Amino acid sequence: MGLPNPLDAVILDMDGTLHDTEGIYHEALRRAVTAVGFSVTDSFVHSLIGIPGKETDEMLQMHLGPGFPFDAYDRLYGKYCETLLAEGVRLKPGVTELLDFLEMRALPVAIATSASRRAATLHLMRSGLGSRIAKVVTRDDVARGKPHPDVYLEAARRVGAAPERCLAVEDSFTGIRAAHAAGMMPVMVPDVLTPTPEIRALCVTVAADLHAVRELIARP
Repeated sequence: MGLPNPLDAVILDMDGTLHDTEGIYHEALRRAVTAVGFSVTDSFVHSLIGIPGKETDEMLQMHLGPGFPFDAYDRLYGKYCETLLAEGVRLKPGVTELLDFLEMRALPVAIATSASRRAATLHLMRSGLGSRIAKVVTRDDVARGKPHPDVYLEAARRVGAAPERCLAVEDSFTGIRAAHAAGMMPVMVPDVLTPTPEIRALCVTVAADLHAVRELIARP
């Protein structure tokens, strides 16, 4: 099966799609929550995937209640993240091959991420992608984060493509909902989450990895 519309650009999520970082964030969160005397379940942590940082903080505080020492947690979370990411940010399988292919095809590329500008810049530098993808739209660049379509619509604007002619590659339910709301062609590449029937219905397809995304784009 090919794409439903002609393809003019590819918009990529960052964490969990290009960067193998979701597990690191989750480990840092669990360590920090435990260190201040609280606990969270896997299902709650998974519910945060793809949600921008500010909204994630609000969800965590609401979930753990007024006695949760957020400031102490936040300091520890930052410390644990920095320790876990200090040796570099690993790429997901197929990233380099996909970017090489898109460059060969002269297809514009942008990133649409829930991360802050500071985090996105730092992590793209550490992964080596900062020099390869110039157009990066972050949570700081729009009024509303995912699952609202704002980051995807801004990414389409920056690459000069109509949203319906953009392929959006995501690993999270939140991101797929955002890309679908933007009118794009969403493709999910599962990382931590297995797509539900609802999420599958919002996707053009579910791909095993970024190699499969490249093959999808290559089809006539």
